Amino acid sequence: MGLNHLDFAIIALYLAGITLFGLRFRKRKRSLRDYFLADRNIPWWAITLSIVAAETSTLTIISIPGLAYDSNLGFLQVVLGYMLGRIIISFVLLPHYFRGELYTAYELIDRRFGGKLRSLTAGLFLLTRAAAEGVRVYAVSIVVAIALGTGEVASIAIITVLTLIYTFEGGLAAVIWTDVVQTFVYIGGTIVGVFTILHLVPGGWPAIHSFALHAGKWKMFDFSFNFWKPYTFWAGLIGGTFLTTASHGTDQLIVQRLLAARNQKQSVMALLSSAIVIFFQFALFLIVGVMLFAFYRVPSSHFGKADWIYPSFIVNKMPHGISGLLIAAILAAAMSNLSAALNALSSSSMMDFFFRRNARSITAGQDDSTNASKIRLSRVFTVFWAIVLFALAILSLREAGHVVEVGLQIASIAYGALLGVFMLGVLTRRANQSGAMIGMVFGFSAELYLWLGTRVPWTWWVAIGTVVTFVIGWVVSGLFKEAPSKSESTMPTGTE
Repeated sequence: MGLNHLDFAIIALYLAGITLFGLRFRKRKRSLRDYFLADRNIPWWAITLSIVAAETSTLTIISIPGLAYDSNLGFLQVVLGYMLGRIIISFVLLPHYFRGELYTAYELIDRRFGGKLRSLTAGLFLLTRAAAEGVRVYAVSIVVAIALGTGEVASIAIITVLTLIYTFEGGLAAVIWTDVVQTFVYIGGTIVGVFTILHLVPGGWPAIHSFALHAGKWKMFDFSFNFWKPYTFWAGLIGGTFLTTASHGTDQLIVQRLLAARNQKQSVMALLSSAIVIFFQFALFLIVGVMLFAFYRVPSSHFGKADWIYPSFIVNKMPHGISGLLIAAILAAAMSNLSAALNALSSSSMMDFFFRRNARSITAGQDDSTNASKIRLSRVFTVFWAIVLFALAILSLREAGHVVEVGLQIASIAYGALLGVFMLGVLTRRANQSGAMIGMVFGFSAELYLWLGTRVPWTWWVAIGTVVTFVIGWVVSGLFKEAPSKSESTMPTGTE
């Protein structure tokens, strides 16, 4: 059936509307605190939705249904770990982030260990976040190729440029408030899609439920002790916990939002409430995949790739108008995630590298011309990372099966090393900079080996990398004594 003029009008209207909405948050005079932390004046409920939007991308919306189409609801076992990880962050890491005026997660590492390790952790974040984000931006091309019948990179460029415009002008405030709108758009659009599928399947929900039940699609829990299966209860709960503790506790993409809250209590409220929303969201996407299986009743290979199933259904089976709304919803997730990445990458580049030696001057009183020059430089970094992500999207591996797993795998390669270093900092006094750096190198190397040289499921990578980093860092720190760091007294009592 394809899209018609109404669908294209809806898509164009959304793209123009969200860009103009984001531009409402630009200011003539502003500081870096305002540009990167939204003046720490964002309500908890808006941060909640922004966190959800930041960890949701086009590849989530198109690949999670494909995952359920090929298997079942087992991915929700990982999401249970997502919820537990948020609780750990709230009690272990967030109290330290709200001691003083921090702009990035890696300033905490500087405070505890020193500048060298801060540069190493921030650099690892920049490299792996850019790589993972490149895959996410690439996922837009899957939707564009199906909707427009072409794989032209110009379509990806349009999304990148429009997102860059309001991120460039509005900073984190524009990112968060557009996230709020876009979350409602893509979740609302998906719900509309569910009711549309119900209408198209003969017999409606009873028929879908019965067919899926006999096919084993409603199975959620797998309590087997098979280490080589990625979606068992144990891999999901443990792996998901480590993954989220790392992604939401050490990744600037999420930490930046938590730092934008009015106080620690509101930051905790935002983080914990996002767990409820994210569980509902993933359940919704997985159920869409099960419903599509009941509708098509053919192997995913019939579509070429499982990731193509949901976009193909939207374009070819949905009524006009609704299909345009759903394509706009998928693009909403893409723009939301891209804007989050651009601002996070820019803030880390500025604060962890360019201004690291003069961090105190940032919070000190500055005249308008000084602030203006810093904002201009921040925007230059934003443009730079937009170009990098666009290039990485074009270079992304197109033969990947489920792109959501590819994105999670790339991010997981660094998360174990990062989380291990943060845990060394907040849980022990024994760890020093030399030991933590050596532990981080071993942890990162271990995760690279897991990725390139083994069949170990990605759900275990962060847990293994964290343990390797922590143990090696703790042992080596005892062998190579260093003088206490300049601000070690601000860190917790910890253990020996």
